[in-house]
Amino acid sequence: MALMVNVHDAKTNFSRLLEQAHAGQEIVLAKAGKPYARLVPLATAPGARSPGRLAGRIDATFFEPLPDEELKRWEGK
Repeated sequence: MALMVNVHDAKTNFSRLLEQAHAGQEIVLAKAGKPYARLVPLATAPGARSPGRLAGRIDATFFEPLPDEELKRWEGK
């Protein structure tokens, strides 16, 4: 569950909150008690990309040239 912290408290305890986020804790920053932003570790940020995540899922046929007919469609001919 996320920890909700008001902006004033977040400014006062930013280093501690940063360490908590780095450890995996999701922290919601709030303005006037309303959720405003999330502080999360980069490794688990939504949409995070990691090299090699498709290893073994793409076979050699992926790298073969496109058939002429399909290539023409990609080129708009």
